[in-house]
Amino acid sequence: MRTFESFNFQPFIFEAIKDKGFTEPTEVQEKLIPLIKKGKNVIGQSQTGSGKTHTFLLPLMDKIDGTKDEVQVLITAPSRELAAQIYQAASQIAEFSPTEIRVSNFVGGTDKQRQLDKLTSSHQPHVVIGTPGRILDMMNEQALKVHTAQHFVVDEADMTLDMGFLHEVDQIAGRLPKHLQMLVFSATIPEKLRPFLLKYMENPVMEEIKSKAVISDTIENWLISTKGKDRNRLIYQLLTVGHPYLAIVFANTKQHVDEISGYLKAQGLKVAKIHGDISPRERKRVMRQVQNLEYQYVVATDLAARGIDIEGVSHVINAEIPQDLDFFIHRVGRTGRNGMSGTAITLYSPSDENSVNLIENLGVTFQPKEIKNDEIVDTYDRNRRKKREKSKDELDPTLIGLVKKSKKKIKPGYKKKIDRAISESNKQKRRQTRRQEERGARKNKKRSNS
Repeated sequence: MRTFESFNFQPFIFEAIKDKGFTEPTEVQEKLIPLIKKGKNVIGQSQTGSGKTHTFLLPLMDKIDGTKDEVQVLITAPSRELAAQIYQAASQIAEFSPTEIRVSNFVGGTDKQRQLDKLTSSHQPHVVIGTPGRILDMMNEQALKVHTAQHFVVDEADMTLDMGFLHEVDQIAGRLPKHLQMLVFSATIPEKLRPFLLKYMENPVMEEIKSKAVISDTIENWLISTKGKDRNRLIYQLLTVGHPYLAIVFANTKQHVDEISGYLKAQGLKVAKIHGDISPRERKRVMRQVQNLEYQYVVATDLAARGIDIEGVSHVINAEIPQDLDFFIHRVGRTGRNGMSGTAITLYSPSDENSVNLIENLGVTFQPKEIKNDEIVDTYDRNRRKKREKSKDELDPTLIGLVKKSKKKIKPGYKKKIDRAISESNKQKRRQTRRQEERGARKNKKRSNS
């Protein structure tokens, strides 16, 4: 097992690591930091929460020359929240540098003109972080000069593709120096992402860091049937009966988010909703209120919430099972963090059986539950009938040889009596046959004499 000391960072990097409380590198850091330090192009496939942000920040911040007035590192993220998290992490490292390292965050929903004015009136940032659209705007205005960048990071590439930002990233990459280090991080590598990777990455090293456990063992997974029940009413009951500290309800579409949040508000609950149609300013305000615990309940879509890191989530409710099962893992991973316990509740209908089976094949074990008399209680396994039928057809192999057919008890001498009765009956039949033969012989004799 490597230690951070084995990476030979500058002293200020170790100070930043110590300040964060990191004691040893994660698996993705252990595998990829040496490659990044060597200047290799890297495709890192790992799940959220694996420590990938510091996987690229630590070695890249270590290489920055603070005496140069130029952009040296460019990092794109698909959401404002993700960009903000990377910016905060980079700023924390920069605080310990003996020379000034300027870190800037360019995202939509902020004052564009103010950012332009600052860029034209002051030095260029050493580290540029932001969403693809706003970074491209700054470049098109000739305010942000990225032609000096030596390192380009595309974080959450699959999410960038899903949210329709790959075109902007493509345009940014096309204006960067030909010979630069490119790092791409993604939870999955969709087929539609491959042309982009082939276009810009020369001989990349690809590392897939497989999660040891699909879902943390601190999370309980409950499964609740919606058959014959009103789904919105069921969600309301779960939120009020279960008494969560902070709960996120996930739905597959913006329309369902609106419907669920509207119903919960009508029942008197204070609910925050997050989806793509919420304005950037409103979304930022809502997120601040959630972090300040002004809201206890959040209803969100997958893409809107994937980049959001909310601390203290005790419950996650899947109002419906997502079509992309990767989103199921992302949803459930919002709770049970940092060794804390959490509860993930999945609602399902009879038509969802195949999806539930696929999730179970990933290694998730569901506990069947239902609401009875205003309490959440254990209920029957949905597969109990199949298991019962199987047990009828198959004898448990551990019982073979132990199970014997029962025999009727026979009274002493009963078998001998039956044998005697059969023997007597046969004797009578033989006597009757002889008599008939003798009578027949006598009749024949009389005929012949006459």
